[in-house]
Amino acid sequence: MPTIKSSYLGNLRTQANHVLSGNALITDAPLDNNGKGEAFSPTDLVCAALGSCMVTIMGIVAERDGISLEGLSWEVTKIMESSPRKIKEIQIDFHWSGTPFSASFSQKLKNAARTCPVALSLDPLLIQTINFDF
Repeated sequence: MPTIKSSYLGNLRTQANHVLSGNALITDAPLDNNGKGEAFSPTDLVCAALGSCMVTIMGIVAERDGISLEGLSWEVTKIMESSPRKIKEIQIDFHWSGTPFSASFSQKLKNAARTCPVALSLDPLLIQTINFDF
């Protein structure tokens, strides 16, 4: 059974449906590439996936140690290259406002983030600039 079923809606817009949950998401071409910019672009989703995957793996590690990461936030900046048009760099800034972590636990979280499945699946030429504010 497929994981995702998708369709083209016209006007540079797509809809992807997650088969197991029934959740759907829309993509739209960005303003700088003939689109309306009214939804995530496909390249935005790649960047969002990297941040979400990193936090998911950090969350698994934290839960094993009995620590909650609720309140962890992050910002993602996408930098595009024009020729060929592709993502050149993904910058992610993680922010933690809770009780400070020990140095060893902080390093454990950083290692988990950098080795998440999405990070390891992206082209090695794509620059991943990750900043941890914890």
